[in-house]
Amino acid sequence: MEFTETFKQTGPCAFSPNARFLAVAVDYRLVIRDVLTLKVVQLFSCLDKISYIEWALDSEYILCGLFKKPMIQAWSLAHPEWTCKIDEGPAGISYARWSPDSRHILTTSDFQLRLTVWSLLNTACIHVQWPKHGSKGVSFTKDGKFAAICTRRDCKDYVNLLSCYTWEIMGVFAVDTLDLSDIQWSPDDSAIVIWDSILEYKVLIYSPDGRCLSKYQAYESGLGVKSVSWSPCSQFLAVGSYDQMIRVLNHLTWKVFAEFTHLSVVRGPCAAAVFKEVDEPLQLDMSELSLSDEFGHRNADNAVETYIQVRYDVMDIPITLPSQKPPADKPNPKQGIGFMSWSNDSQYICTRNDSMPSVLWIWDVQRLELASILIQKDPIRAAVWDPTFPRLVLCTGSSNLYMWTPSGAYCINVPFPQFSVLDLKWNSDGSCLLLRDKELFCCAALPLLQESSDYSSDE
Repeated sequence: MEFTETFKQTGPCAFSPNARFLAVAVDYRLVIRDVLTLKVVQLFSCLDKISYIEWALDSEYILCGLFKKPMIQAWSLAHPEWTCKIDEGPAGISYARWSPDSRHILTTSDFQLRLTVWSLLNTACIHVQWPKHGSKGVSFTKDGKFAAICTRRDCKDYVNLLSCYTWEIMGVFAVDTLDLSDIQWSPDDSAIVIWDSILEYKVLIYSPDGRCLSKYQAYESGLGVKSVSWSPCSQFLAVGSYDQMIRVLNHLTWKVFAEFTHLSVVRGPCAAAVFKEVDEPLQLDMSELSLSDEFGHRNADNAVETYIQVRYDVMDIPITLPSQKPPADKPNPKQGIGFMSWSNDSQYICTRNDSMPSVLWIWDVQRLELASILIQKDPIRAAVWDPTFPRLVLCTGSSNLYMWTPSGAYCINVPFPQFSVLDLKWNSDGSCLLLRDKELFCCAALPLLQESSDYSSDE
């Protein structure tokens, strides 16, 4: 694995959808870098510190959320002199997003008073009253033709279907929820999934014309749905619950065909490979190292010093996984499936049970079995799939990267002193990986998947 040098950042970073540019927030400045060389190609100055950035789908425009102000600024890469500023005045702005046509910006005001569609082509703006949420409750079809926007009025939840060409309301239908949590179009645009708040276990599948295709409830009298995720192929819908299980529904009958349980003790029979991160002390004779060696500086008496690197040990089953019991007297308990992510080919799904924050589970959906378990020393901060291969990379805030493929798991040291990997992002073509520290970032180029078997824990 090859790493670039480090660069400064103080906020969000994002690759452009066309995989050519990297946008980096540095206080008030928006720095646009070329992905191949990381040279600065554009520099924009905003009116306040940047809290949020998002590329338009055509990669020509980019917006910056200055939520402390609050306002939105948008910039054009093709025409650097062009700029756009959106200020809702006393209504404020809690969130902003691009429309699929890359020529409209949708903003949500504070207290969800209204959602506004702003046009970059003219001065027209359209309002949708009483959006349900700020950053959630809006979903676009993959073909970019329609937007589903959740609203609430008279103590009831509704879905407004809007055309992304004219922004006219094509239809409104009420949904059978007590307190709607979020909404997602399926990747093939054939169905809409809606789920209720954590107090009511309810998953609803609707057709685009508002017909309820299915209603799913796994149990009653308990905390309900925590996470929902469509597979990229649209054939599977994974539902993560507070009972530490994920249930996978199929797209033909909307019935559960797989249930995966996250228990603190894993017993046989089980074909999964269990990898545990362990320390591997290295004893180095400092008298034989020059000051330029990457291991560190020579000490005063040239003694032998011990350095620590990490590797994975393969563990036997049965095994007890590290877990923590959430306190019963506090809200928002850290339990249940809080994270799920599908591989690009829809064969694997990785999950994390929040009561076991340092354990990552990888399930093989085609074989309906557990494929692997990764046990880390520290809580997992991010786990991202390669967008082109079934390869997973994760970080825990340490100076290491951790990678899993169907052939095994590997620990990779980041060759920068005091660099802690806090977040990860893949470029859309899988060519490189963005690594973020608290104030720095770098990029890493990974070899092709067939070469991954050459990795070892000391890379």
